[in-house]
Amino acid sequence: MGSTVFAGAATAGSSGLFRRDAGQSEWSRVSTGLPNRVRVYSILVAPGDPESLLIGTQYGVFRSEDGGENWSDLGVPSEDRPILSLLVHPKDPGTIYAGSDHTAIFKSEDNGESWRRLATVQPVGALTSCFPVRVLKMANDPANPDEIYGALEVGGIIRSLDGGEHWDDITQGLIDLTEQPHLKNCILSDNETEGMLDLHALTVSATQPGTVWIANRMGLFVSDDRGDNWREFGIGRFSDLTYARDLMTSPHDPKVLVAALSESSRGNAGSVYRSEDAGESWKRLDHDISIDSTVMTVSLSKHDPKRIFCAARLGQVFGTEDGGATWNALPLPEGVEDVRAIACF
Repeated sequence: MGSTVFAGAATAGSSGLFRRDAGQSEWSRVSTGLPNRVRVYSILVAPGDPESLLIGTQYGVFRSEDGGENWSDLGVPSEDRPILSLLVHPKDPGTIYAGSDHTAIFKSEDNGESWRRLATVQPVGALTSCFPVRVLKMANDPANPDEIYGALEVGGIIRSLDGGEHWDDITQGLIDLTEQPHLKNCILSDNETEGMLDLHALTVSATQPGTVWIANRMGLFVSDDRGDNWREFGIGRFSDLTYARDLMTSPHDPKVLVAALSESSRGNAGSVYRSEDAGESWKRLDHDISIDSTVMTVSLSKHDPKRIFCAARLGQVFGTEDGGATWNALPLPEGVEDVRAIACF
C-alpha cells in the first residue's frame, strides 16, 4: 500500500495511536510526547500541510508538526472531558474547534495557543440519562465556513451561523420523524426518540449550500434548509445494513459521499457505501475482505482521490488505493480494539 495511515484506539489496555508507513506491512505505536495509555478519539490532518496533525484524546488535544514523530499538548481546558471531535476552519487554519462531552465545544483562534469554551445549547430532547451528550462530529458548510454543525450522540444536532458564537437547537425535525413507527427506537432508555437522536456523523454539501446529511442509528437523513426540516433518505433501499456510523464528502469531488454502514453499534457485520451523485443513489464499495464488526470511521485522502481507508471496532483496518477496485486488510496489533479514528495521506 502506498499511503501512510494513522489509526486511533480508545479501549483501556489496548488504546493508543498507531502508524503504518507507505510500503510497510506492520503498524508501530506512536508515543513520543503522548501520555501513557492515551485514548485516541479523533485524528485531523491540517488543511494544506500533511506534516501537521491534531488528535483528540481523553487528555485534550495534541499536535504534531513533523508527520506524527513528536507530539505536544495544546492545553485545551477541557476539565477532564475527552476531546471526541476536531474541526479546522478551511480558510483560517489557526481557528480550531474541539468537541467534547456535555455538549462542550472549545475554540482557538490563535492556532492552539489559547482556548475558550463556546456557549453551546443542549437540545431540549437530549437524553442526558444515558451518558453525557457527546459532540461526536463537527462540519462547516463549504459555501460559508462560519456555518457549523455539531452531531450529538443521543442528543440531536446543533447549528451556529457565526463561527460558534451562538448556537441553535435544530433537532425538532428529527424528533417529528419518530411519529413514523419504523423510526421509533430505544435501547438505553424508554424514550422512543432515542434512535433518531443518536447522531454519529454529518457532512455538508459543497454543491448545494445548506444541505446537511447526518448519519445516526436509524440510517441517513438529510435537510435541504440548514437543518430547519429533515427527511429520511431511506438507505435501506440500497443496503441491508442501515446503522450509520460515519459519513464523509470527497475532498476531490463534492458529489461523492462515502458512508460507513453496519449491523449495529456492536454487531458482526459492516460495510462501506459510496454515492457519486450527491446522495441520490448508493452502491457498496468494499469487497474481497470480511468485515466482522461495526465500521466506525472512514478516511478519504486529500492527496489521492482513489485512496480510502476504513476501520472497524474490533481492530480491522482496510483500504483501497484504486478507488475500490481492490481492497487490502491491514489489521492492527492483536488486542487493539475500539478503533475510533483513522487518517490516510
